[in-house]
Amino acid sequence: MNYLEFEKPLAEIEGKAEELRALARANEEMDVEQEAAALDKKAADLLRDLYKNLSPWRKCQVARHPDRPHCKDYIEALFTEYTPLAGDRTFGDDHAVMGGIARFDDRPVVVIGHEKGADTKTRLEHNFGMARPEGYRKAVRLMDMADRFNMPVVTLVDTPGAYPGKGAEERGQSEAIARSTEKCLQLGVPLVGVIIGEGGSGGAVAFATANRLAMLEHSIYSVISPEGCASILWKDAEKMREAAEALRLTAQDLLKLGVIDRVIAEPLGGAQRGREDTVRSVGRNIKAMLEEMNGMDRAALTADRRKKFLDMGARGLAA
Repeated sequence: MNYLEFEKPLAEIEGKAEELRALARANEEMDVEQEAAALDKKAADLLRDLYKNLSPWRKCQVARHPDRPHCKDYIEALFTEYTPLAGDRTFGDDHAVMGGIARFDDRPVVVIGHEKGADTKTRLEHNFGMARPEGYRKAVRLMDMADRFNMPVVTLVDTPGAYPGKGAEERGQSEAIARSTEKCLQLGVPLVGVIIGEGGSGGAVAFATANRLAMLEHSIYSVISPEGCASILWKDAEKMREAAEALRLTAQDLLKLGVIDRVIAEPLGGAQRGREDTVRSVGRNIKAMLEEMNGMDRAALTADRRKKFLDMGARGLAA
């Protein structure tokens, strides 16, 4: 288990309980279960207190937790007959974006998502989920195919933002993001998205311009990272806590503003402590969002998406 900075007291208690049990395994005559159980209860109470009212900055930390389920985990658990498709037919294949055709609830769909990777090797391979232009052009190609064959599109968003490197800019990063966002708006098929971790800037919007958009309880969605915002406004990245408050990047704030449509509850301690439960919950919500659009024709779907974005923020302003 990887522990976040604010979870260090929890790490100490859980570590002591495990040490006691390790001693008992080494010496069968030792009976430490009562002491270990008391530590377990203390840890459970502390975990509940820590996650009872997370600040926006702590939610950022949880959203970035390396042990959260990633796009690959959701695809493997929720989709069947998944056939990955690679390349943008222009430059190459971007491993930060994975996608292909699959079945969801026995219904043909196209699934697209950002993949961060699970360890050092795969994180480098997937560029930490930061897509290059070819990733967004691959997504456009997949959405075109979904539109042509009348298949719903499911997107899984988890990126700190689009890759800002020189090569990406030379190959038209901003244009590729804009084309992907435009394609989302033009689709005549249902498009549902889930922000499963970070939703960073235009890199996330390019996949999240959906008819229905959900966020996991401790995920974040913002125009810029708190650190980047603090560097611009206060010339001090250490002001990220204040920036996180100002950005209103939590699922709860964005639901009030009408930016998202639903918040998906996470297990106590975050998705990283209940990976299977989280994946199942996301699956149920994807199914429910798709069912909301049953019977809608192409014109109705595009009009629904257009109205959603024209009305965005109105609820928050009225309040």
